[in-house]
Amino acid sequence: MRYRIVDVFTDQPLAGNALCVVVDPCPEPRMAAVAREVNLSETTFPTITGEGTYAMRIFTPGLEIPFAGHPTLGTAWVLGPGRWRQTTAGATVTVEVTDDGAVMSQPDPVITEVAPDGVDVALGLPGIEGAFLSVAGGTAHVLVPTTHPLDDLDPELATVKRVAARAGGISLCAFRRLDDRTLHVRVFVPGAGVPEDPGTGSAAGPIALLARRQWGTGVDVVIRQGDEMGRPCRIDAHAESGALRVGGRVTACAEGAFVAFRDGASLS
Repeated sequence: MRYRIVDVFTDQPLAGNALCVVVDPCPEPRMAAVAREVNLSETTFPTITGEGTYAMRIFTPGLEIPFAGHPTLGTAWVLGPGRWRQTTAGATVTVEVTDDGAVMSQPDPVITEVAPDGVDVALGLPGIEGAFLSVAGGTAHVLVPTTHPLDDLDPELATVKRVAARAGGISLCAFRRLDDRTLHVRVFVPGAGVPEDPGTGSAAGPIALLARRQWGTGVDVVIRQGDEMGRPCRIDAHAESGALRVGGRVTACAEGAFVAFRDGASLS
């Protein structure tokens, strides 16, 4: 099975958020094991279903998820320039692909305020401005606006996992306004086997919408994420309800193939 690794939200290889796209058919029982072997934040398994359309499954090292951002952008970019209609378990979105990157439509999130109990302690923040559960495409994030710097966070990941799950999400997403067009974001997803995600497209749109509501930031913002991990990502978000868009640059990094497995061999 051939695969390609691309780096999303960057124009430089070995930066951004890496994604493995398995371009040949993969038996369903092997998908989770392949994702564990690759051990990137996500691995995708696309299947062309028609002219300009494909279906896709998305796996983290720990579980399958219904929708995600950087896997959407990176997979469509691997499939080639043009306009793609992507269907996953959680959403159908349109992705516009160029030689340099991709932009996707994003379902409007349902954002509700939740009890912030323990969120600040889990993240190691001295203060937060509430906690909000955002659900879009079946993927739920807990968004945590703050006015405090995020550079030196030292989260307690076991507590992050517990607090996020209690609020109904898979992650805690701390974000801060740097100016009216720039946000600093850090996202922790230990419940999915991803201690920290360098670039989270599925959270970018909801974060941009909430920042606009909370602080009056611009309709178009750039999200800075991943610098603390040595994987700087720059995510473009257009925060307009009914026309939510998220995009960024994409670059090729590596390609190869998984070896053939003997009949009857189990990777589960």
